[in-house]
Amino acid sequence: MSRSFLLLVLAMSLSTAATAEIRVIAFGAHPDDCDIKAGGIAAKYAEAGHAVKFVSVTNGDAGHHEMGGGMLAMRRRAEAKESGRRLGIEYDVLENHDGELVPSLDVRMQLIRKIREWRADVVLAPRPNDYHPDHRYTGVLVQDASFMVTVPNVATDVPALKKNPVFLYYSDRFQLPDPFRPDIVISIDDVADKKASALDAHVSQFYEWLPWHAGYLDEVPKDKKKRLEWLKSKRLSKMPEEWMEAAKKRYGDKAEDIQAAEAFQITEYGSQPSEERIRELMPFFP
Repeated sequence: MSRSFLLLVLAMSLSTAATAEIRVIAFGAHPDDCDIKAGGIAAKYAEAGHAVKFVSVTNGDAGHHEMGGGMLAMRRRAEAKESGRRLGIEYDVLENHDGELVPSLDVRMQLIRKIREWRADVVLAPRPNDYHPDHRYTGVLVQDASFMVTVPNVATDVPALKKNPVFLYYSDRFQLPDPFRPDIVISIDDVADKKASALDAHVSQFYEWLPWHAGYLDEVPKDKKKRLEWLKSKRLSKMPEEWMEAAKKRYGDKAEDIQAAEAFQITEYGSQPSEERIRELMPFFP
């Protein structure tokens, strides 16, 4: 076998390893939660040819001030589907009722199956401390699933994963019992418009329910273009200063130029990634 042929095989192997598909699954309590916390990196993964799935653990049938039940669930499912189309990802909405989520065995099994079926390398979820019980319990459910996805005698209808994924928490503002720790900060400046477009798909939430609940519904512009710019000003604010140190770890001085970013905390569950593994799973850094 010639030396040139061996070099070619080696080059092809390295190329394949460098472009291996990364599979990411993100969980949110409602059909807009994943978009808020991970819409940016979902767009980055999708643009690079990787596989992303968002999963809403409830159907969102209580999240509105003028409608609810089955009609609202249908509307929110359609919004999630449109958001997924705009991001270039898959979007599943489970049939658990909004506002009634509990960390039951049944729902845990639903999540175990979703993670296994997706053959996830990375799993994203909220921390189990939050103002909304559905958010908290989504965090608990993913925690409870994190080891069990590797246990063959649990949910035996779907093959167990041979390697535990890396589990990451979304960022949040809650301080007790512990504040969020920004282990990984990723600039989303290059996909900020795409994230805003995904959020824009959730009309019932960002232009109706959430502004009504917060008391600023009268601020929402009627014109669609103005409305989108307004949404960007509300949801794509400058990277928090407390994330800067973590951002500089991987972006160096270029971190100073980052505007929009998303941050994640490595959980104590699942695989514990080395710096090399983090860069393999998140190939977005300089």
